[in-house]
Amino acid sequence: MRRIVNSTYISLDGVIETPQNWPSGRHEDDGQGLQLQSQLLQSSEVLLMGRRTYEGFAPVWSAKSGDPFSDKFNSIEKWVASTTLTEPEWQNTEVLGEDAVEEIRARKQGSGGDIVQYGFGELSYALMEQGLIDELRLWVHPFFVGEAAAEDLIFRPASQTIFDLADTTPLASGIVVLTYRK
Repeated sequence: MRRIVNSTYISLDGVIETPQNWPSGRHEDDGQGLQLQSQLLQSSEVLLMGRRTYEGFAPVWSAKSGDPFSDKFNSIEKWVASTTLTEPEWQNTEVLGEDAVEEIRARKQGSGGDIVQYGFGELSYALMEQGLIDELRLWVHPFFVGEAAAEDLIFRPASQTIFDLADTTPLASGIVVLTYRK
C-alpha cells in the first residue's frame, strides 16, 4: 500500500499561505533542507495537488528543466483534485473530479511509491478526515508572519486527528522539520 506524505511550510503563528513571500531568516542555509526535500520528492511516484496548488506549481515548474528537482516535477505522475479544472496542460497530469477522495483512497491501496502533497488546504483536510494522510512534515519557520486571513492559517474546523512524532530535524536556517506519522 502506498503512503501519502504531506509536506507543509508553516510559520510560528500558523500561517501556511504564500511562503515564497516570507522572510528568508537570519541564518545561513547549509543545504540540509534541500536534501530533505530532494529525498522526499525522489522517493515519490505521484504528486498530489488541489487545484490551487496545481495553478501555482504548473507554470513555475513546467518552465524549468535541467536540474533534478525540475526534471522530477515535470516527469512525475500528477493527480489534481478539482471539479473546475478540465484541461491540464502540465505533462503527466490527471484530474480527479467529483469523487477525488474516494479515487485517491482506491489508488492508495495499490502498489507503488509514495504520494507527495505540498501545502495544506481543502484537499488535505478531506484526506485527513478520511485517515488517508500517513505522514505530515511541518517545516516550522522561525518567525511570525504577523498578518493573515483565516484561510491563510493551518487551523480550520476539522475532526480530531492524532499523529505520533517520528522525527525532529533542526536546520541551520532556523527551520525545524517536525515529522509526524499515524
